[in-house]
Amino acid sequence: MFSITVRDHMMVAHSFRGEVFGPAQRLHGATFIVDATFRRPDLDDDNIVVDIGLATAELGKVVGALNYRNLDDEEQFQQINTSTEYLAKVIADRLVERIHAGALGEGARGIHEVAVTLHESHIAWASYERRV
Repeated sequence: MFSITVRDHMMVAHSFRGEVFGPAQRLHGATFIVDATFRRPDLDDDNIVVDIGLATAELGKVVGALNYRNLDDEEQFQQINTSTEYLAKVIADRLVERIHAGALGEGARGIHEVAVTLHESHIAWASYERRV
């Protein structure tokens, strides 16, 4: 399986519901390094997984829609604990939507899997992987 990974970052504010979250139930900020990995079993006709420039630009658009937002105020996240794991899924799903829409080029239609990792710190991160 071939893969490429592109990286961006985002800063959000949010709070959680539930005793399991302790002090994180209060509004707090989070800064994430976001890695998006695109995988496919064979390279395309140009011997690449996906155009790295397009992958970087599309990840930037997806992350940009979340960056500098208080997620508690966003309608799409009402009553949802926007955990690191959950946000990794949101980003992966949005990237797959962009692949299907052709935003990463025709060659990207050969991508089989997308994995997104959100690094919350140098010692903790969460990932979500899905088929395209």
